[in-house]
Amino acid sequence: MTALHRIIADNRAGGRRALPSICSAHRDVLRAAMLLPEIANMPLLIEATSNQVNQDGGYTGMTPVDFVAHVHGIAAETGFDRNRIILGGDHLGPQAWKDQAAGQAMAKARTMMTAYVQAGFSKIHLDCSEGCAGEPAHLDDDTVAARAAELADVCEAAAADPSRLSYIIGTEVPVPGGARADHDHIAPTTPAAARQTLKTHFVAFSEAAQRRIVGLVVQPGVEFGAQEIDHLPQTDQTGLRAVLDPYPGLTFEAHSTDYQHPDAYARLADMGFAIHKVGPALTFAYRQAIYALDHVRAAVMGTELNIQKVLETEMRAHPHHWQGHLSGDARQLQMLRHFSFSDRIRYYWPHPPVQSAVAKLRDALRDVTIPAPICMQYFAPEVITRAAQLPANLPHHDRLTLATIQMALVPYFTLAGQAND
Repeated sequence: MTALHRIIADNRAGGRRALPSICSAHRDVLRAAMLLPEIANMPLLIEATSNQVNQDGGYTGMTPVDFVAHVHGIAAETGFDRNRIILGGDHLGPQAWKDQAAGQAMAKARTMMTAYVQAGFSKIHLDCSEGCAGEPAHLDDDTVAARAAELADVCEAAAADPSRLSYIIGTEVPVPGGARADHDHIAPTTPAAARQTLKTHFVAFSEAAQRRIVGLVVQPGVEFGAQEIDHLPQTDQTGLRAVLDPYPGLTFEAHSTDYQHPDAYARLADMGFAIHKVGPALTFAYRQAIYALDHVRAAVMGTELNIQKVLETEMRAHPHHWQGHLSGDARQLQMLRHFSFSDRIRYYWPHPPVQSAVAKLRDALRDVTIPAPICMQYFAPEVITRAAQLPANLPHHDRLTLATIQMALVPYFTLAGQAND
């Protein structure tokens, strides 16, 4: 039994076990997770999305093999045991090529599935819910299940050991890389809809692939938009957990759990959600730290603020990552480009001008122990305390950045660590 299967089994047995899924390729996010003291002896689930990492490079420029090397390189740097890493693929399907006809997009998706599985990814979220060129925006369950089954068969054929694969299915999912519009109403998945999704997928999947279905994505009522957060309702009125009863070894997967109140994760576990995905909240925390450090540099060295200016220039020059996701007048859009829960700014950190600006900021602060009064001005007391506990050989600014990200991770791993593997 794998670490993922053990956590699912514990949750199904009534334990408050849940595994966070780190949906990010950002180097500092992954470093922060691997250096988290709360993660000792625990598995670390890291997932790449289809628009982020694919055979064409995605928006990160990484293929699946590149992403694995990226993660393993960070593990070697931090001293994290790579054998405890579970690699997952999120929203794997034709979405990255949905502007093409379905046949072409699915052909690209089949190639991507092979690349992911052969690179070593074992947790596979099969998501064929979005329509391609000439199709409805959201497809019916039968079409979604048939396409997911087709991609599962590709995974089965490509895997050196198919028994190590775990499939996540589900059509009630947020679009990859996005979040809801702030005016949208988030309705939890109904038990009837969840049962229908399970039924159509189990009918469509081969017998071998059926045995490897471990999770269903459903909506418990958590989401976020640019400026608003849908917090988990205080009382569970969904009745969803009973849907799992006929399916031993199956769990729910919760997407977009970013920014929830800390007690929400235990309540999600009680509802049958053994996998909690988080991503934008972590790069949101990274952005908080970098912007704070730019203010620190200005205070200590008398320089002008620079990072936000560079990012604003890049976002205006390359608007496709935020246009259509943010709305408002010119002033509101300028604010939301930098300070939104949907964190569209995360797509711009890899841009060379931004990389150069951040590198200059870090170089300027590399040998600086930030004076306590200035540190307290820009970083929360719990961040300062946690930073002091990180490896002393790291620069002070680096420890503050990692500690800021870790504060967003702590609620997840505290719950997952209630029983060690």
